[in-house]
Amino acid sequence: MAVILPCLLLSVNSLAANEANTAVTPVVNQRFKIAVCDWMILKRQKLGVFQLAKDLGADGVEVDMGSLGTNDTFVSAITTNALLRHQFLDQARELGLEIPSLAMSGFYAQSFAERATVPRMTQDCIDTMRAMNVKIAFLPLGVRSDLVKHPELRAQVVARLKAAGKQAEQAGVVIGVETELDAQAQIKLLDDVGSPAIKIYYNFANAIQNDRDLIQELRTLGKARLCQIHCTDQDGVWLQNDPKINMPKVKNALDEMGWSGWLVIERSRDAKDARNVRKNFGANTAYLKSVFQNP
Repeated sequence: MAVILPCLLLSVNSLAANEANTAVTPVVNQRFKIAVCDWMILKRQKLGVFQLAKDLGADGVEVDMGSLGTNDTFVSAITTNALLRHQFLDQARELGLEIPSLAMSGFYAQSFAERATVPRMTQDCIDTMRAMNVKIAFLPLGVRSDLVKHPELRAQVVARLKAAGKQAEQAGVVIGVETELDAQAQIKLLDDVGSPAIKIYYNFANAIQNDRDLIQELRTLGKARLCQIHCTDQDGVWLQNDPKINMPKVKNALDEMGWSGWLVIERSRDAKDARNVRKNFGANTAYLKSVFQNP
C-alpha cells in the first residue's frame, strides 16, 4: 500500500497562505552577501540549485522567472505551483541560504518596450515575489530594448517602467533595471520614471565593456539608486584574474558610499572551461568572499 506523507495532505491554498511564515530569513551577518544566478549555474528553477549554491560557498541564489519566448508570460513553475514554492523556501532555509532576488532574464532577448503583455509579465513576477517574500526583481533592458542602440524606444520604456513602478509600489517591492546607459543617463532615466520602486541593478560588465570608469560610475549613481549588483564581467577569466576590475577598490568605493547588499555572480567564467560550474563559480565566490567578507 502506498504511504501518503503528511506534508502532502496540505492543500495548495494553505501552503500559499503560510508562505510568508516560511520565507527565508537572513543568517549571515555581513554587509555584503554573495549569490549566484540559478540559470547561469544550469539549475534554473530546480530544487537542487540550493545544495549546489551551498557547495559553491554562496550565501544565496538569484532565482529566475523562466523563459519567455513567444508566450504571454514567463514559463514559471514557482509562479503557478504553491507546493514547489514552499519546497524552495524550505530547502533554502534548511541550508542557511537566501533568495535575494527574482530575475526576469527573459528580457535579455525579448522586448520590454514592445511586447504587448509586459504588464502581465511584471505583475506575475511581483506576485511571485510577494508569495516568496523576495524584495528585489532584476529587469534587464536587453538587446531589443537597449536604449543606447535603440533610443527611439525610450518613451515606450519610460512608460512601461512607470507602470511597473506603480505595480511594485503597491506590493512594497523594488524592480532593479539593468541598462547599457552610462551613469548620468541612468540617473536621467530614473528621474523620468519617477518611482521609488524603480532602481538600478548595476552590472560591472556594462561599464567595463564600454570603457567607462567602474568606480566613478558607482559613485555617480550613489547609494540610494543602487538596489543590487551583478558583480561580474563577460566570460574570459575569473574575477580574481580580471585586470579590468580592481575589486578591493570597488569595495572601498562601496564602503565610502555606505552601500551594502547582494553581489550576484552571473558570468566571469574561464573561457577555456566555461561549462565547469563548480570550478568557475566556486572560484569567483571564494574570491569575492575574501575581498568583501574579511573582518
